[in-house]
Amino acid sequence: MNEVTTTEQETSIGGVQVNLQSVYLKDSSYESPNGPRLPNNQTWEPKFQLNMNTSAEELANDVREVLLTITLEAKQGDLTLYLVEVKQAGVFSISGASAADMKRLIGSFCPSVLFPYAREVISDLIVKGGFPNFLLPLVNFDALFAQASELPQNSQVN
Repeated sequence: MNEVTTTEQETSIGGVQVNLQSVYLKDSSYESPNGPRLPNNQTWEPKFQLNMNTSAEELANDVREVLLTITLEAKQGDLTLYLVEVKQAGVFSISGASAADMKRLIGSFCPSVLFPYAREVISDLIVKGGFPNFLLPLVNFDALFAQASELPQNSQVN
């Protein structure tokens, strides 16, 4: 059994150490072509489309910038109510990780750390745009990573 220890910003699992150095909003975009108005007094029944992507850039030996990009579009019929895109970033110091561990950390652990920050930004932008509060559903990044790992190599997006 692996021993897990945590400090304020550092996690150690089985000899792999992960230290969160910083979290920041790298980019955000909010569009609402018609404001919070619905045509012809329609009732609020939007359809949502959610896309997420994770990428990483090596900043130094054992230091990665991980970027979680979330795009949320709300439509009612053909009318776009709003489109929000948030790029939430974090700098992680990762040592003692094998190549497989590094992939899992970048594809699952790091996005799990960044997600609550991105979720808050998206919610704030939607409310400030005059729309009802919207909280992204919780995401199981471990399951998404496992599912992506099962795809053939040529269809994976990095």
